[in-house]
Amino acid sequence: MADVINEQEIKESIIEVLKTVFDPEIPVNIYDLGLIYEVNVFADGNVEVVMTLTSPNCPAAVSMPSEVEEKTKMVDGVKDVILELVFEPPWGQEMMSEEAKLELGFL
Repeated sequence: MADVINEQEIKESIIEVLKTVFDPEIPVNIYDLGLIYEVNVFADGNVEVVMTLTSPNCPAAVSMPSEVEEKTKMVDGVKDVILELVFEPPWGQEMMSEEAKLELGFL
């Protein structure tokens, strides 16, 4: 019998890993900042991550997506990662979690 892939468990593990990635200019992880728009886990173990940056001119425009891809690939059950970097909709402070807003003094 083939291995059964639990997409929800893998997605939760990926989100935990993404919470270890930080924007170098903001002391909050990229997941709580709202930079991760989607994490899609497919039955074959492939994963699609749709993310953005705080701005198209972000100094971490190369390093941050690479780190997201590398860390996502390290999660058990992930075979390959397709990372899509998008700028629509543009990122805004309203996309941050309550925790991030509180930490940055927006609440």
